[in-house]
Amino acid sequence: MAIDHSNAHGETVEGDAPEKVPPLKRPGVRRGLLIGAVAVVAAGGLWLVNYQLYGKFMQDTNDAYIQADAVTISPRISGYVEQVLVSDNQDVKAGQALVRIDARDYDAQAQQYQAQIDVAKANVQNVRATMSEQEAAIAQARAQLASAEEDARFAAREAARYAPLAATGAETGERLATLRNQAAKARAAADAQRAVLTSAQRRIGSLNAQIRQAEAQGEAARAQLAAAHVNVGSTVLKSSIAGRVGDRTVRAGQFVQAGTRLMTVVPLTKLYVTANFKETQIGMMRPGQPATIEVDALDGTKVSGHVESISPGTGAQFSLLPPQNATGNFTKIVQRVPVRIAIDAGPDARRVLVPGLSVTVTVDTKSAKGAQGGIARQEEARRDAGK
Repeated sequence: MAIDHSNAHGETVEGDAPEKVPPLKRPGVRRGLLIGAVAVVAAGGLWLVNYQLYGKFMQDTNDAYIQADAVTISPRISGYVEQVLVSDNQDVKAGQALVRIDARDYDAQAQQYQAQIDVAKANVQNVRATMSEQEAAIAQARAQLASAEEDARFAAREAARYAPLAATGAETGERLATLRNQAAKARAAADAQRAVLTSAQRRIGSLNAQIRQAEAQGEAARAQLAAAHVNVGSTVLKSSIAGRVGDRTVRAGQFVQAGTRLMTVVPLTKLYVTANFKETQIGMMRPGQPATIEVDALDGTKVSGHVESISPGTGAQFSLLPPQNATGNFTKIVQRVPVRIAIDAGPDARRVLVPGLSVTVTVDTKSAKGAQGGIARQEEARRDAGK
């Protein structure tokens, strides 16, 4: 195709158009592609080196949540709530009073048991006084027995002395019979007095038993009084930990049963993360390994942490109905293992962390490098040794 061109004098000259050069044959394009290819190879090499040195040891999961070992506040006793001493979301200290239950019924019970203790003490004192009287009666019976035995011995001697005289006729047989009758009566009186002394002595044993019974009743009443004092002390519910009040459902004037959930105290200074890692990620995970926690609530801000412990089973094993894979059709599903991550964040970050927040956890498992290979070598050696 001819194109008209103008010469230096403005005249139109007809000539051929210049040929187009392909892009790949242009030197600039070739240099650009070469530089790009080198950059891609270099970037790939750097990524590979970084992955081999660091990346493959980083295990992460977004199935992770902040948690805390919260304490549920429940009464040990039943009764009407007299006063609620805290408000919603209030920070409390360990030992701080939270709720007061009407204690009048339990105070009355304590006074009743105290009265039973006093009655038991009075019974013991009464029996001890009776025992003192009984000891005096025993002394009297012993003296009377000694007198009766002496009378019996005297009567026996008199009868023995008159027996030869009556045999010789010096004394009448009637007189001897009378003396023998008196001796028999004296012996009977002594035996009767001995029985009185034995009965009085046995009465001491019965009184001792009554003392032990009264003391046992007093011990039982003291135990009941101690339980009543525990109930009286339980009318004031105190926080066992320092934390923040949440889920407060109790109101003044409400009747609560023992064990009723009234509120929860969350220890915000003892938060941790439960990260559910896949079973393929925990092979080199060990307690103490550093972790990075990315908190969604902090706009992706990362805080430090470390692996505190690893669950002894997968989450499915601790469910209400664990799976029974030995029955029916089986489909393999990757299981997850809960890993507890301690939070090493500072106080400023902890102020905004609350249980239930979603986080992303990355654990650096490089410290266990070679652990799986060592296990494989050990098991191979064991198998070789068993052959």
